[in-house]
Amino acid sequence: MYHITISDAAGFCFGVQRAVETVEQVAGTGGPVFTLGPIVHNRHVVEHFAAIGVHEISAVEQAPADSTVIIRAHGVGRAVLDALHERGVRVVDATCPFVERIHRLVHQAEEESRRPVIFGSKTHPEVVGISGWCEHPLIIESPEEWESWLCAAPENPGTPLALVAQTTSNQEQWKKVAQITKKLCTNAKLFDTICKATETRQSEAANLASHKDTMIVVGDKTSANTRQLVAICREHCPRVYAVDNATELKDCDFSQSHQIGITAGASTPAWIIKEVNQTMDENKTVDTATEESFEAMLDASIKTLNTGDTVTGTVVAIGATEVQVDLGTKHAGYIPCDEVSSDPNVKPEDVLKVGDEIKVFVVRVNDQEGTVQLSRKKLDGMRAWEELQELADNKEPVEVKIVEVNKGGLVANYKGVRVFIPASASGVARGGDLEALKGETMKIRITEVNRERRGGRVVGSARAVRNEERKAAQEKIWSEIEVGKKYTGTVKSLTSYGAFVDIGGVDGMVHVSELSWRRIKNPAEVVKVGDVIDVYVIALDPEKKKISLGYKTEEMNPWNQFTAKYAVGDVAKVKVVKMMTFGAFAEILPGVDGLIHISQIADHRIAKPEDVLTVGQEVDAKIIDIDAEKKRISLSIRALLEPTLEEQAQAIAEEQAPAEEEKPVEAE
Repeated sequence: MYHITISDAAGFCFGVQRAVETVEQVAGTGGPVFTLGPIVHNRHVVEHFAAIGVHEISAVEQAPADSTVIIRAHGVGRAVLDALHERGVRVVDATCPFVERIHRLVHQAEEESRRPVIFGSKTHPEVVGISGWCEHPLIIESPEEWESWLCAAPENPGTPLALVAQTTSNQEQWKKVAQITKKLCTNAKLFDTICKATETRQSEAANLASHKDTMIVVGDKTSANTRQLVAICREHCPRVYAVDNATELKDCDFSQSHQIGITAGASTPAWIIKEVNQTMDENKTVDTATEESFEAMLDASIKTLNTGDTVTGTVVAIGATEVQVDLGTKHAGYIPCDEVSSDPNVKPEDVLKVGDEIKVFVVRVNDQEGTVQLSRKKLDGMRAWEELQELADNKEPVEVKIVEVNKGGLVANYKGVRVFIPASASGVARGGDLEALKGETMKIRITEVNRERRGGRVVGSARAVRNEERKAAQEKIWSEIEVGKKYTGTVKSLTSYGAFVDIGGVDGMVHVSELSWRRIKNPAEVVKVGDVIDVYVIALDPEKKKISLGYKTEEMNPWNQFTAKYAVGDVAKVKVVKMMTFGAFAEILPGVDGLIHISQIADHRIAKPEDVLTVGQEVDAKIIDIDAEKKRISLSIRALLEPTLEEQAQAIAEEQAPAEEEKPVEAE
């Protein structure tokens, strides 16, 4: 008697599941269907597809022009894809998302002038495909070969490099490659591209083998990952049997076995593993303390998952096109990237990380291959419908993002549910620019929810929310408003006689005379629509709902600004603004002018101000008098000019004259 423990990671990997499922979807859709090479490295799967009309071709030239060609999980080079398109065939790409990522990495490496280095088997179709996405790849099969290449030439360690690994590579060997790279290379980038499922499978196989006296590895002998599992198990277990299917168990000797572990390659279908388990089950005792039988787990997984179910799973990997989810059964769950979120701009890695526990909706169950397609977006959508109905019933406002503008109005997105907002309910005036709202967030009220209508229908209104908000704001303002109270408002419109300002739901008017201390002809000289300004209440009429506002303040009074800055004797730079026969007026500050009398313009007699000054000219002038009562200012340019020689002589004579007059006269 022996006890059997089954590895949880046995069987199809994510990429293989996806490829097999793709073939099943395409088969029978019309016209001949082919796979370019075996869809997976398992003859039983290939034979199964041949039986349903999907055959294998080995070269592009073998594909008829009207056929469908499926690219297998291993992927192909860019030239192969181009050749298929040139033949006019329909191409269905089932390349594993993790392999596609490697294609992008090597292509990008060469764009950055780095040489791609691929760790893997030179003849493996995955490696051949990766090589087809770069011009000068270097393929290495072992850490020893890598170290040898680096030491072969002095320039090699300093070469700009980008290292990737075949997804099914041995993790321990890759670690050695990484260690050598870090030790010897000075300009290399390392990308750990070994599939996490492969890493998990290998790790579990090693752990299981170290605790068993016998290991059974189920898988096709041509499969690289199956061979890797065999090699890993032999490092930890004395007896390892590699079997293609249950019939090969007859050649295995279990007479000395007490603890048996079973694992399987990534290309091994569930029904073959089940068959092996059933054959072994005839003479085994299950270690119920640690494991269920594989058959029991498989049956449980098939029975407990149904389309339409809501289940909880754990994110185990995030790929370029799909997210892998562990559902705790033998079903391999995956979420297409466009089913992760209702927001098309959200990337899976933005909202999910490996290890997250999430609830998902079961879209489709494939019991034959043990896969299940999941959707997070659909589950969110179902919840969203319930929330929208509740919002409509309670008449609660909700924020939505505008994603589209059409002739009828706006289209918003609420957690994946399409919400229509008629133009008349958008809050935009007739003929207004609806396009300006695209991409904006808007608060609306849900006015209709109809799931029975084809595709469902949800209608919202922004105008209803704004009207209610405005009404509430108006009531608040009228309950608190008083003369002298200050508000910050927004200029809503201009007329010839003033500006209307929204002070928070209520409009007040600032008369043109209250906009500025200087005389203006039009309010547009001071404010424009959309300006945010500080105003104060001058008068109000609650019955007629009219409010008079003021904008100009004493602080803004130009005369007060002048007296705060200047005094008699100060010099200011002024601008000539008007000519008169008796002098020139000059602007000292906006709204404050001073007079330069004709006698104060020059240091000599002039006939008219234009002889010396021009309108618009800036000059320095001295403030010689301020009449605060009449708000008049006298300026002088002459006071700043140097006196002439004649003036200096006259000044000296005037100083000496009194002295001579006072001189005493001598007596005769």
